[in-house]
Amino acid sequence: MRGFHHVELWVADVAQSAVEWGWLLGQVGFEPADVWAEGRSWRNGDAYLTICSAPALHGPGHDRRLAGLNHLAFHGGTRSDVDALMAAAASHGWSALYDDRYPHAGGPGHYAGWLENSEGFKAEVVATEV
Repeated sequence: MRGFHHVELWVADVAQSAVEWGWLLGQVGFEPADVWAEGRSWRNGDAYLTICSAPALHGPGHDRRLAGLNHLAFHGGTRSDVDALMAAAASHGWSALYDDRYPHAGGPGHYAGWLENSEGFKAEVVATEV
């Protein structure tokens, strides 16, 4: 089997990040997997995403414009699913990006929404089903 095994994001505030990431990941098919004092994880099949805080963490937030992770992209289901997710995102700690070009900020043949959470992590949710 190929593909990513897991993604680990270091966050400054596990409790706040768990609310934001937990909602988004639930919307795109991930289920809660593990909870511990310094982190949480969600699983989709064999892959999982973990958020955690660590003593080696430098600085209070993430800047997607620096070298490192720019964004994570998820299969979002149908266009209607993506629209519903984008409409609900603000009430779950996510801010919409590129509103003026939604849903085609990635080009005319690409239907997706872009979000940013309170720590500056960016996620893309792509309509991959008809």
